[in-house]
Amino acid sequence: MQVILLERVAKLGQMGDVVDVKPGYARNYLLPQGKALTASEANVANFESQKAQLEARNLETRKEAAALAEKLEGQQFIVIRSASDSGSLYGSVTTRDAADAATEDGFSLDRKQIALASPIKDLGLHDVIVNLHPEVEVTIQLNVARSAEEADLQASGKSIQELAAEEEAAADFEIAELFEDIGAAASEDEELAEAAGIEAEEEATEEEGDSEER
Repeated sequence: MQVILLERVAKLGQMGDVVDVKPGYARNYLLPQGKALTASEANVANFESQKAQLEARNLETRKEAAALAEKLEGQQFIVIRSASDSGSLYGSVTTRDAADAATEDGFSLDRKQIALASPIKDLGLHDVIVNLHPEVEVTIQLNVARSAEEADLQASGKSIQELAAEEEAAADFEIAELFEDIGAAASEDEELAEAAGIEAEEEATEEEGDSEER
């Protein structure tokens, strides 16, 4: 099926190109999204008559997208989710979640602008592509954590595995200190008992000496 593109479509063509596509792709995506028209003689002629206006409009929207891209590039947005100790989410983070997180921080994004190869299912930092315009895309980062404190630690460069290892090491250290304290207390008790035993023996010896003198 032939269509005429009304805007640039990745891996397909530029505005004004007449391209061959599968009928399902055209009917389910290109045509309803307003990205193309069937390449009939009437539609091609109509496009040519409006080409200058369409190009001017595309240029304006591209400038707006580029301005937003400068502000959005490299931004990190926090998404709080429940997860296991291994870092696996109880659920997943979707395009809607990404768009909502950015919008909450003052960037108005639509879920359709978010490109995720698959839903995010693990804690950590995840790079996400945002398509602001057919010719403008930007990369943001989602900081998926179980709490704001954990998100801050992840933002500093620590992974959930490193955090878990540090917590385990701290717990082991506390246990070791506890056993050391118990051992020190036991040693002190033994020393006191030994000192008491020596004192008792000395007293007994003195008493025996007194009895012999008598």
